[in-house]
Order: sequence, then C-alpha cells, then structure tokens
Amino acid sequence: MEPPAKRRGGWLLSSLLAVVLVLATAVVVFWGDLVSTALDPKIPFQTYQPPPAPDYAQARAWYLRPGPDNPRAADVFFIAPTTYDGGRNWNSRLDHPKANRQFREVMAPNYVGPFVSVGRIFAPKYRQASLYTLTTLREDAREARQFAYGDVRQAFRDYLARDNGGRPFFIVGVEQGGTLGLRLLRDEVAPDPMLKSRLVAAYLIDTVVPADDPPIPPCAERAEAGCLASWVRVYDGEFDAAQRLLDRALVWNDQGELVNLAPRPALCFNPLLGAVTDQPAPARLNLGAANATGLEWGARPPFMVRQVAARCVDGVLRVTHPKSNSLKTTGNWADRRKAPGYNLFYADTEADAKRRLATWLAR
Repeated sequence: MEPPAKRRGGWLLSSLLAVVLVLATAVVVFWGDLVSTALDPKIPFQTYQPPPAPDYAQARAWYLRPGPDNPRAADVFFIAPTTYDGGRNWNSRLDHPKANRQFREVMAPNYVGPFVSVGRIFAPKYRQASLYTLTTLREDAREARQFAYGDVRQAFRDYLARDNGGRPFFIVGVEQGGTLGLRLLRDEVAPDPMLKSRLVAAYLIDTVVPADDPPIPPCAERAEAGCLASWVRVYDGEFDAAQRLLDRALVWNDQGELVNLAPRPALCFNPLLGAVTDQPAPARLNLGAANATGLEWGARPPFMVRQVAARCVDGVLRVTHPKSNSLKTTGNWADRRKAPGYNLFYADTEADAKRRLATWLAR
C-alpha cells in the first residue's frame, strides 16, 4: 500500500499541474485582450498632450523626400500604415525608434516599393494613431485618428507648395494611412478641379471605402486614370472575418468624423483584374507576390508568380492562401495586426500604376 505522504505529494503535484494548465489556457485565450489593455493609454484624449507637431520644411519630418533632380515623370504621396503599437501615447512621436525602424525595414520595401518605378516618393512622418486605436471603437480612439489627419493634410499641402510644381501625382495609403488618404481625397483633391486633373490614381490598400460615396470615380478598367483603387482582403475560409471587418469599419462623414460604415456597402477593387468588379481572378493572373522585408531601400525583390486567386464578394476581396511560407503572417500579437511584411500584389500594383500613368501622359 502506498504511504499517505506519497499519495498527498502526488495529489498536490496533480493539482498544481491542473492549475498551471488552466492558467496557461486562460493566457492563450485572453492574450489579445491582455495586450490590447496594456496598449491603452488610460487617459482621456481630451486631456492628452500630444507629441510636438512636425515641421515639414525640415527633412527629419519625412521618411522619404527626394531631391529636385529626380527624373521621374510623376510623384507618389505615400501615407504610411501604422507602425506604432501604443502604450503611454494615443499618437506616436516622430522619432519613435521602433515605429520608424518598422517603416524602413517592413512597410517601405513592401508597399512603397511597387511605386518607385513610376514616381518620386514623398512619405511624411506623422503623429500616427497607435495600433490600439484600430482595435477599439472608443471615441478617444476615433479622436486620435482624426488628430493624425491634421498632420497628413499639412504634409500634403507642404508637398504641393514646395515640391510638386504642377506634376502628375499618385496618392497611396495603406491601412490607417489609407483611411487618412481617403479623407485627403475628399477634402483636398476632389473639390479642386486643377488638382484633381493631375491625380493619376489613388491606391488605398487594406482600406474600407464606402461604395455609395467615393470621393473620386472607382477604377472601372485597366487603361483609366484619375480613379480610385481600394480594397480590404480576407483569406478564403475566414467565414466570419469579412463581416466582422465590415461591422467594425470606420469611414469619414461630412463633418470630418469617423463613423461606422455599416450598413453601407464597401468598394472592392481587384488588383489582379485592375478594376472594381465581382468577377473571379484565377491565380494564373497573379503577376507576382513578394516578401521584401529587410531588403535595402530601392532593391527589387524576387517575385513569386501565381500565388493567389482573388474575387470581390460583398465589398471584401477574398484571397486564396498563398503557397509560399514567406507569405505568411508572423511576429507578435501587435505585428500580426499591422500591415503584413509581404505584398501579395506587389507586381500587379506596380504594373497597374505604370499603365495608369501611361494613360494619363497620353491624354
């Protein structure tokens, strides 16, 4: 017969293991909530003191700003996606080291890269709203995102006054940057006939745009200029993700406030077909996905062709899972909620922009 002390020891060990298992399961299940809570500034935005404003006359206020001798035919005004996780601040300071490093190493090579061949790149730093503001519908978070728009608008006006010189230009924005680009189109470009006539195209990537009230005409065919290409994607099989995405999507109203999109429809451009359409695009049309993370600026990444098929369904681009492991989302909880470190439509976007620029120049 087993001694009582040994039985008690075994029972205590089993109980301890059970408690550890329960705690580990709880951490896994609620990890996202724990991280999100840790990123909450825990101060009302109305009493928050934001970081100092950028001076766009200074080079340090720009991620990318070319010299006047660049020979490109057009310009690209690029609005960066979120790279600031959050924590103490609702909005990032301009010199935040991790946020700036993520732009240089991840966002620029993957999302600015496709446009290097068509234009001089102007990418302003701005006091971007934190990643936390994209995970909640709180009024504070909306105000932080509205605040970020003020910097982007000022950077665009500075670019037009100092650098554009009447040249054709693109507006490109990704994720939060795309949402800010949407308001830039509505407030600055669409009301100005001369400025609107110089817009080659706008690409708002991973961005929800209301289909019933776009600021400029959606791109209906490949050989078209002055139009809007916008999409937000989910992978096939993520049955609830598309509806959840649309239910939480925020767009601008006429008063410059972020309001829920629902129940309005969303615009969906298919980058494999170069048009707003619900026609399916097979993977053979995919000119090339790329993982350019870590590449030296200006280096051209190797393309992986025929990686994904895509089709617009109810305002969302449904994409098949890519074949290459280098096109999988990685990183910690925060990194997985930012624009991914690869571009499924790198070569497709590059070719699309070249075609629209050729159309603009021809006319």
